[in-house]
Amino acid sequence: MKPADTLSQPLTLKNGSVIPNRFAKSAMSETLGTIDNRVTRELVTLYRTWAEGGTGLSITGNVMVDRRHIGEPQNVVLEDERDLVLLRAWADAGKTGGNQIWMQLNHPGKQSPKMLNSDTVAPSAIPFKKELRGMFATPRALTGTEIEEIVLRFARSAAIAEKAGFDGVQIHGAHGYLVSQFLSPHHNQRTDEWGGSAENRMRFVLEVYRAIRAVTGDGFNVGIKLNSADFQRGGFTEEESLGVIDALASEGIDLVEISGGNYENPAMAKGAEGGQVKQSTLAREAYFLEFAEKVRERVEVPLMVTGGFRTETGMADAVTSGATDLVGIARPLAVEPDCPKRIMAGESFTSAVRPIKTGIRLIDDMALMEVSWYTRQLGRIGKGKAPRTHDRGMLSLLEVIGVMATRGVRTRLRAGE
Repeated sequence: MKPADTLSQPLTLKNGSVIPNRFAKSAMSETLGTIDNRVTRELVTLYRTWAEGGTGLSITGNVMVDRRHIGEPQNVVLEDERDLVLLRAWADAGKTGGNQIWMQLNHPGKQSPKMLNSDTVAPSAIPFKKELRGMFATPRALTGTEIEEIVLRFARSAAIAEKAGFDGVQIHGAHGYLVSQFLSPHHNQRTDEWGGSAENRMRFVLEVYRAIRAVTGDGFNVGIKLNSADFQRGGFTEEESLGVIDALASEGIDLVEISGGNYENPAMAKGAEGGQVKQSTLAREAYFLEFAEKVRERVEVPLMVTGGFRTETGMADAVTSGATDLVGIARPLAVEPDCPKRIMAGESFTSAVRPIKTGIRLIDDMALMEVSWYTRQLGRIGKGKAPRTHDRGMLSLLEVIGVMATRGVRTRLRAGE
């Protein structure tokens, strides 16, 4: 079977929901909300562009469940129905051509920069590594009551997303945000029912999942983005990740997306194991296929693997091998938003994505330029402009720094109103 034929096949989830092809846009933080975290028309334009470009499933980026805790300036926050009209337009845009759109729900926990949050929270009061303490404060430990309130916030946001017409939600349980922090023995050193054993550390994500299921319909999809591992000493391991997937599969999770890393070791942006990509991974393109195969041996839950796909052959081979059901792509869609449509038409494809280096070690080690430059391309698409396919070196760095600084100042000024 040709790659175009393999990747054009629909995927039917167990609740009967149909994703029309095997292309899934993994969440990227668009930061296209207003300065007070409202939905904008740019998001509508962006997701219509991806749907028209052939993406079967689009997962939005970083919709926060608590206005007091955001990860970046201009994140969208969903606490109430004030933006229901624009939310419906956003959902309709992502469903163009019979495609699906799911909303990713997130709480940053300790991964909220100092300039955005004066009361950073986490499972435990564990500081970041020394190099990052200038940017991120040491958090305070959440109380039991606060944990239960956050669980309800995830459920409330999911119910609004369903009302707005989204096909599902994805719980962000990866990349070092709050759900991931609860799962990690490094970040979660609690001694109550929310920490300690692996079973207690997964209690938070299970309660979030159950709360969402309790307030949404049977046909509404609920998935999770989960680290295969943190690649951090004393952190979340592969075996623990498999245990979480076992538990969620038994609860009826609709889709598991596999990724890895966190801000302190960003495997999601630099490649598995924080940039130490194995030859076997290079040959197969995707970073986390080997872990996905371990999942396949244990559960039958539909899988999405994200990270590293660059050619139509690599994408099709991953699906044909049975290691994944959906091909998760992110940065390629930031610069070539119509690449799924072109691949399904039989076009040979090699992504224009290339590593971005500034020569400034702290920025490169954290993959800040990688994330920020591609986020800027989403903004261009949202304004109806063509994305750039290659960065412009120091000019791109200065552009990103200027935008981040301006947004940070505006956010702080508004917080002081």
